[in-house]
Amino acid sequence: MAIAEPTPQTLLLLDGHSLAYRAFYALPVENFSTTTGQHTNAVFGFTSMLVNVLRDEKPTHVAVCFDRSEPTFRHTAYDEYKAGRAKTPDEFRSQVQLIQEMLDALRIRHLSVSGFEADDLIATLATRASGEGMRTLIVTGDRDAFQLVDANTTVLYPVKGVSVLARMDPEAVETKYGVSPQRYRELAALVGETSDNLPGVPGVGPKTAAKWLAAYDGLDNLIARVDEIKGKAGESLREHLGEVIRNQQINKLDTEVELDAAPAELTIGDWERAEIQALLDTLEFRGELRERLFNTISENVVEAEEGFTVELADLSPGALGDWLAARSGRVGVAVAGRWGRGGGDLTAIALADVEGAAVHFDPAGLAPEDERALAAWLADPAKPKTMHDAKGPGLAFAARGLTLAGVTDTGLASYLVAPDQRSYELGEQVLRFLHRELREEAEQSGQLTLDGSDEDDAAQELAVRARAVVDLAEALDGELERRGAARLLAELEQPLVPILLGMERAGIAIDHEHLANLSATLGGQAKEVEQNAFDAVGHEFNLGSPKQVQQVLFDELGLPKTKRTKTGYTTDSEALTGLLEKNEHPVLERILRWREVSKLKSIVDSLIPLADDTGRIHTTFNQTVAATGRLSSTDPNVQNIPTRTDEGRQIREAFTVGPGYECLLTADYSQVELRIMAHLSGDEALIEAFASGADFHTITAAKVFSVDPASVTPELRSKIKAMNYGLAYGLSDFGLSQQLRISPGEAHGLKEEYFEVFGGVRDYLAEVVADARRDGYTETILGRRRYLPDLNSDNRQRREMSERMALNAPIQGSAADIIKVAMIRVDEALRSSGLSSRMLLQVHDELIFEVAPGETDALRELVRTQMDGAYALRAPLAVSMGTGRTWFDAAH
Repeated sequence: MAIAEPTPQTLLLLDGHSLAYRAFYALPVENFSTTTGQHTNAVFGFTSMLVNVLRDEKPTHVAVCFDRSEPTFRHTAYDEYKAGRAKTPDEFRSQVQLIQEMLDALRIRHLSVSGFEADDLIATLATRASGEGMRTLIVTGDRDAFQLVDANTTVLYPVKGVSVLARMDPEAVETKYGVSPQRYRELAALVGETSDNLPGVPGVGPKTAAKWLAAYDGLDNLIARVDEIKGKAGESLREHLGEVIRNQQINKLDTEVELDAAPAELTIGDWERAEIQALLDTLEFRGELRERLFNTISENVVEAEEGFTVELADLSPGALGDWLAARSGRVGVAVAGRWGRGGGDLTAIALADVEGAAVHFDPAGLAPEDERALAAWLADPAKPKTMHDAKGPGLAFAARGLTLAGVTDTGLASYLVAPDQRSYELGEQVLRFLHRELREEAEQSGQLTLDGSDEDDAAQELAVRARAVVDLAEALDGELERRGAARLLAELEQPLVPILLGMERAGIAIDHEHLANLSATLGGQAKEVEQNAFDAVGHEFNLGSPKQVQQVLFDELGLPKTKRTKTGYTTDSEALTGLLEKNEHPVLERILRWREVSKLKSIVDSLIPLADDTGRIHTTFNQTVAATGRLSSTDPNVQNIPTRTDEGRQIREAFTVGPGYECLLTADYSQVELRIMAHLSGDEALIEAFASGADFHTITAAKVFSVDPASVTPELRSKIKAMNYGLAYGLSDFGLSQQLRISPGEAHGLKEEYFEVFGGVRDYLAEVVADARRDGYTETILGRRRYLPDLNSDNRQRREMSERMALNAPIQGSAADIIKVAMIRVDEALRSSGLSSRMLLQVHDELIFEVAPGETDALRELVRTQMDGAYALRAPLAVSMGTGRTWFDAAH
């Protein structure tokens, strides 16, 4: 993976701090931060600029030079050197380290030397490179570098943020400043440099200075004949001559700095795509920058050691069974087609073994004996096969009446190995774990990208994918064992796939008329609330426009301003709710209400077109989205259907029992996160509160406030309920204070009162963070790990966010594990019971079933038994159940 060296060789030198500062101020800091609170605008801007320069200039050698915090020889010569600069913003400080981490991942050298500035290192390297016959490009926002420009050295100077660079060669410098590059240091000595706190001669600008230098052939002659300069400018020069001489000495760049790297040694090293991807994931950089970065650094670099060898066999009718029978090890399966919305269709299947022997066929064109052989092989759990993201294609297999068994899913395995990644696409995982490209070994042009116009190429591509997943599965086996996740894959995530497939195929019935009526009702409410908002301010405005809302609230009404953003002041719901508590202007309440109703209407309107011809909606469940292990869903996101408002609950009325079934049954775990917290902490007082059988929050409030349970007021119960769940979710003092609308100090005091009673919880929370900091990860009760490298970060925001994740992940992840175990147990029990009822949805800790006629009591008993027995907690699991015609009616 080394860069090929064209002739002539080009050395690219970048001024790290200069460019990072420019990037920081070019991009709004509030728009670039991770979920851990780490600001990334400087990192993003610097990386984007670096990618562009690498792409456009194609250097053979690269280095980035950084300043150090220690004083330099210039500070010794002039105490006021760079004095008066604004304090470095806190949001910028930690980003330099992240930029250096990016450079490390890209295998680009970064250099710094105590006592010298980045300019001196650049000057030294540029001078040496010129002596070695190399061309040098310098990217810097410091004009002192112009003195280095010559026939072999060009400065790329940012003129707009860091996205537009001016090419400053000798002609460009002379055109702009009226002097040659060799004279630029002399010109700067006369006019001064504000950023370095080097004052120039008052009244003397670049034009005058350039005219003097030309007339006297340089600054030394000008100084020697300073008495010849006439007028006020001459007087000013003579008065400030000492400062000019000092400026000339300080501006001179040192070209003799001792460095541990010569220009010829500054080639880009052997970078690892997986390492870069991991850093991009941490920084939450995705989309265009990620693609541009990999496209650029891959252009002249062999990304992978090799591709994959495949040899496609010609299948005659009736030969597929013999081909399958001859395979003794894992066989990779890759398919083409479409799937989703509960169904799908297969257009092609490719199978390949570890040796590269492969076949490709259209399942619709198979002979009857081949169809039977394929169906038997796919359904045989003793025949090992591997696929990447098997659930989606599983819908298409199921549509053909084909069952999958004995499958190792490399998509799920990749997720368990690295649960915080943004994508688990096959090509990325092959590069990450195998250092190979998703291409044929004989194809040196890179990954095959086909448009389907060439059937032979399409068959070859699919065969390569089938071949790749075999080796990927082998590599992931070792990773899963090393991370203790092999059992999770084999006993939890993979067995869940056919269950989710069945739920997606079944879908859930929707009352279209109810949704249409609800949409109309919500639309009317939105219009009414909108008009009330207009009446409150005396004119119409767009309630959905943050800009117009800002204008009304802060300019017209003069309400207290909220947190500042790049477009003014935030008008998000949290900010407006806080503003409403302090100022009860009616427009605030109406804006918030309008947003609530509009959001509900958008949910309702999104559901209507999702129903199929039979009136059922088929959500898609995702196993690899949430790092905690929670399932998510799309089209629709059933996890996000609201329950706290009357209108939100009315949406659940639209989910109804379908024809041929008696009712819906819902079953959910009661306070499962709190029971897990009691179990993990071993706190006897907390376990006892559950064992009492009374209202948990009331009992815990009574213990904390030392009152009889009958004396616990709704306010006290609300505080302790927020505390109970806040601790389970890793809520900070500030987060708790926001929920309870009290000060962080009061929230901290409440937490201390809580810990006086429930000391086991305090000790557990401290221990789980300490263990995670030592081990680098947290674990659920089933061993699901979440890796948290930022626990040891020197950046406070990132460290504290990771600490909250460390508190949250074992509890949330354990809840996710338990509901998955419950789903597997319930599914197995249903299949062996002979009941016709079926599981339809999983929403957080709740399961929804469609009950066949006469099976309500039997299903209740089956579900309760299997859910209760999913895991033995010290605060035992408790299941609440309900039945009804709709999801709303079945609430409990």
